[in-house]
Amino acid sequence: MGYFRENVEKAEGYEPGFQPKQADVVKLNTNENPYPPSPKAMRILAEIGPEQLRRYPDPIGDAFRRAAAKVNGVQPDCIMCCNGGDDLLAIAFKAFCDESRPVAYPVPTYSLYPVLANLQNCSVIEIPFDDEFNLPARLAGTDVALTIVCNPNAPSGTFVSISELASLADELTGVLLVDEAYVDFAEDNCTALVNDFNNLIVLRSMSKGYSLAGIRFGYAIAQPDLIAGLMKVKDSYNVDAVAIAAATAAIEDQQYFRANVEKVKVGRRELGEQLRQLGFEVADSAANFVLAGCGNCKAGEIYDKLVQRNIFVRYFDLPGLRDKLRITVGTEEQNRKLLSALKAILSE
Repeated sequence: MGYFRENVEKAEGYEPGFQPKQADVVKLNTNENPYPPSPKAMRILAEIGPEQLRRYPDPIGDAFRRAAAKVNGVQPDCIMCCNGGDDLLAIAFKAFCDESRPVAYPVPTYSLYPVLANLQNCSVIEIPFDDEFNLPARLAGTDVALTIVCNPNAPSGTFVSISELASLADELTGVLLVDEAYVDFAEDNCTALVNDFNNLIVLRSMSKGYSLAGIRFGYAIAQPDLIAGLMKVKDSYNVDAVAIAAATAAIEDQQYFRANVEKVKVGRRELGEQLRQLGFEVADSAANFVLAGCGNCKAGEIYDKLVQRNIFVRYFDLPGLRDKLRITVGTEEQNRKLLSALKAILSE
C-alpha cells in the first residue's frame, strides 16, 4: 500500500516461539521457567486493588528499583525498569543507533537484534562465533555505536567469561550491552563491571529465573548517566502497576528464587546427560535450555514428529542451527516425556 517506511515494508518481523492453545502439551520451546512464581508475588497480585488500577503507575517504578538495587549491590539510580528485556533492547536501539550509527554482535544469537536494527534503519555487523562459541576478537574493532553480547548466549547456552567482557568494554568506543536474560542460571554475571565502565549496560529479565514471563518485566543496570539517557527514550509509563508490584515481591524473595534456579540447574544437567546417551551432541549450557545437535539426523523432521506428539521445542531454520534443537529445561515429568518421545522417534 505504500504507507510504511521502506525498511518496515520489507521487514519480516520477529517470530516468537509457537504458543500452543491446548493445555495438555509439553511446552519446552520458549524458555519459560517450569516452576511457579514466588508465593509472595502471587499474594501481592491477589491484593491488587481498584485504586492501583485506576491511577497511572509510578513512571520509573521506584519500589522495584530499590529492591533490585539491593539485590545487585548498586544504587537505585543505576536501575531502569522495562517492559521485559525486549523493551530495553528497543530503547537501546532508539537511543544509540541510526543510519550513521551501526550495531555489532556475534552470531548466531537472539534473532530479535536484526529486527530492531532494521526498524531503526541502522547498519549491522554480524561476526560469526567459532564452533565453540568463543567471543570473536574482531568484535572489539568494529567501531560501532552499540555492541551487543548475549551472555549466556541464545540459542547456544554458552557463556563468555566476565574478564573477556571487561576487556571488550575497555576496548570499545561505543556502548556495550550485555544481554543477561538467562544469567540467573549461570555462575557469574557482569553486575560488578558497571562500577568500572561508563559504557556498559546490563540487561536483566524477570521472565526466566523468577517465572514472570506473563507479566513482562525486565530492567537495566548501568551507571546513572546512562540510565538517565535511556529514561529519555522509554515510554512515559513503560511498566504497569501490577507488574511493578509482582516483580518487586519476586525479586525480594531471594530464597525462593535460588531454590527454583537450583532445581532448573539439576534438570539441565540430567537432561543434557540423557540427550547425549541418545546420541545428541549437547554443549554445556549456562542457561535454562540446551542446544542439542542431531548429527546425521534431520532436526526439522524430529521437531515435526515431536509436534505430532504435542511436544514443542524450538527449531531454527537458520545457518549454523539447522541441525540442532533448542530445548527448554522442563519439570522432571516434562523432560521424561520428551526423552521417551525422542527415543521412539530415533528408533523409527
